[in-house]
Amino acid sequence: RHAIRVTVGAGYESALERAQLVVISPGVPRELDILNTVRARQVPVIGELELAFRFLDAPVLAITGTNGKSTTVTLLGLLLMEQGKRVFVGGNLGTPLSEAALNTYRSRLQGSPYDYVVAEVSSFQLESIEWFRPWVAAVLNITPDHLDRYPAMAPYVAAKARIFENQRQNDYALLNHDDERALAFRTGLRAHELGFSRMGVVSEGAFLDGDQLVLNFKGQRQSICRVSDIRLPGAHNVANAMAASMVAHVCGCQPDAMRRVLSTFPGLEHALELVRERNGVRFINDSKGTNVDATLKALESLDTPIVLIAGGKDKGGDFGKLRDVVARRVKRLVLIGEAASRIQHVFEGLKPIKHASSFREAVESAAQSAQAGDVVLLSPACASFDMFADYQDRGRQFKALVHGLE
Repeated sequence: RHAIRVTVGAGYESALERAQLVVISPGVPRELDILNTVRARQVPVIGELELAFRFLDAPVLAITGTNGKSTTVTLLGLLLMEQGKRVFVGGNLGTPLSEAALNTYRSRLQGSPYDYVVAEVSSFQLESIEWFRPWVAAVLNITPDHLDRYPAMAPYVAAKARIFENQRQNDYALLNHDDERALAFRTGLRAHELGFSRMGVVSEGAFLDGDQLVLNFKGQRQSICRVSDIRLPGAHNVANAMAASMVAHVCGCQPDAMRRVLSTFPGLEHALELVRERNGVRFINDSKGTNVDATLKALESLDTPIVLIAGGKDKGGDFGKLRDVVARRVKRLVLIGEAASRIQHVFEGLKPIKHASSFREAVESAAQSAQAGDVVLLSPACASFDMFADYQDRGRQFKALVHGLE
């Protein structure tokens, strides 16, 4: 056993002088001068995802994409558990993969504690991999995000593509055939390609036949459930359910088990979460909508007039992509945070806009302007760090304010 020395704050660079391996957090830019200095000494610089993977002995099922990762990973874990599998669910979602690695190491004499490790992986995490090789890797979608970190779309897309980098012929790559950027990854794949599509039939993968969710794998076609039986709200969540079901099917999950989970899983906290109905107005918490595409999907999933609360820390998204859906679905915008002025400039004259000076004012103003049959939707299309600790903090404050309305 060796004592662990902790160095924080100014002067941390000195702690790296004797390092033989450097493991960085996903939020740390890879091109820091000190990290380039470390690499110049031939010292490996990897991320926590890579470190954890080196200790795992169960097949890794990895999910990435701009939106829907957490929902799909959680759903996949539930599908596998319903089939009786021993599953770890984590990564970018909640529990770090290192927890699975530690549990694997501790139980090495008794055998693996898991049948599968289900991992949500982000572009930031994929930047720092070397050997990371999931048995099944899935890309749900690719839309502009994190443009405050990436100078353009190309490096963001390239980071996502690394999920397939180390796969071999006996691995599986699942691609969204309805997403041009995701489908483009098929070029150069070494893994066996699977697909999913809401719009058409795929030769091997998940698709819709009328109202039926159908899986086709190794020449066998199985109907899983009716789309109308999927409890998750929104067309985008049908796609997420298809992806999770296909990966679960590859792992041996049976239709009955999948049907039970799909018909009962309501979704995640902060993702189109119904908070309360008050005077005929539904209040929905979509604080996890931290980019333009997520908010677009949230707006498209609702068919009643919407009072939209949006804004926060600007990530460089193109708010103009929301103009059409805002024109059709939104009756009023209530804006918060650093990005409020830029959003207001985009929608000026299209809909009534309220620029709120506090989150409390935003919620109260939205509630006052909503009528019976309307929805008050928090879907910020922005990060939360200008006003909140994270998107969970933002969502929980929203719920507290909504429950506090008289």
